Amino acid sequence: MAAEGASRATRIVWHESTDERAWIANSMAAIAQSLRPASSGSGSVHLLLSGGTTPAPVYRALGAQDLGWSRIVVGLVDERDVEPDADGSNARLIRESLLLGAAAAAKFEPLRASHQSIEAAVRQANARWPAVDTVAAGFPAGTGEAILVAVLGMGDDGHTASLFPGAVNLAEALVSRKPYAAIDATGCKVAGAYAQRISLTPFGLAQAHVRLLLIRGAGKRAVLERAFGAGELAEMPIRAAIDLPGAPLHVHWCP
Repeated sequence: MAAEGASRATRIVWHESTDERAWIANSMAAIAQSLRPASSGSGSVHLLLSGGTTPAPVYRALGAQDLGWSRIVVGLVDERDVEPDADGSNARLIRESLLLGAAAAAKFEPLRASHQSIEAAVRQANARWPAVDTVAAGFPAGTGEAILVAVLGMGDDGHTASLFPGAVNLAEALVSRKPYAAIDATGCKVAGAYAQRISLTPFGLAQAHVRLLLIRGAGKRAVLERAFGAGELAEMPIRAAIDLPGAPLHVHWCP
């Protein structure tokens, strides 16, 4: 058990900031650096973002940067079964935090259209998934030239994206060979009023060239440290972001 925990701990790159202001600046700079190929015109860059209040100030800072936004495709890690402009919509959060100023030139691909079912949204998202050239053990490699960057969050229960412990169909999503899956989080307290979701799967995350986790506070640090220990992926799905082959997980944290 100790060996497994030690192994997981070596799969992350830890970035600690002294306070919120530094954390926002450092997190923004890390994402911006991963998007620099867009400025040089070398292929396309796809940026997948998580919702929630934690990353919003980072997105606002990022949106003001001159990064060749017209060559960047912004998408979502997950979405709730709500209308795109409704309270609780991750698409709305991105529009109101990132896609202002310079970043307004980016192409935005929300996961759910108005009056669209979660099942239809999943099919559409999987159909337009960019071909990437990352080789991930156990997963087929893409054939295109896109660079994929994924920015994740984590809940107090160890979920990431909308992969909630105890979700009705979590087991299927964890082994899916599609980038996105429908999630039924009925009965999962952390999901709140939004039980029906569309979520990035480990398959999709495995193809990211850059993986970042933005968390704050002693509580979230303790949750992540628990995830380093022995245990099943389904118990703490954040372990997928740690265990997957390929790019290490860059964790940006402040007290």
